[in-house]
Amino acid sequence: MPDEVPDTDEEYVLAKISYVGFADERGLEGVVILKTFEGKEFPMRAFSGEVARHILRFRDGDKNTIPTIYNLVEEIAVIQDLLLMEVRVYQSGSVLRANLYFKSRKENLVLRNYRASDSIALAAYYDVPIKVRKKLFEEAIQQ
Repeated sequence: MPDEVPDTDEEYVLAKISYVGFADERGLEGVVILKTFEGKEFPMRAFSGEVARHILRFRDGDKNTIPTIYNLVEEIAVIQDLLLMEVRVYQSGSVLRANLYFKSRKENLVLRNYRASDSIALAAYYDVPIKVRKKLFEEAIQQ
């Protein structure tokens, strides 16, 4: 049974990308370590090496060569006058998911239950905050 997805700020902690790399020497599996400002870490893996390479490029300032799917999000956001404000990462069953929080002049829009790796890549592209459910940091410490 999937965890209930909290929607309040109190359930989340602000994190930053502290490391991006690969779990294998061929670069097929990506790894990201998210770190709180208090120094707690949460490692993420089991996503494509291609997404990890995108995150690395975006963090290094290369935002000119954007993959098609992220370009689609960019075009829709421009057409609809939406601005990505933050990404919230949580666990749903055995997988990590994320909600994308957009704002327009008239309203707020939340896109729910997207792959956490792609959502983190979008956060890196747009330079927006990444919030992670506190429970994930607590579980990472216990392991």
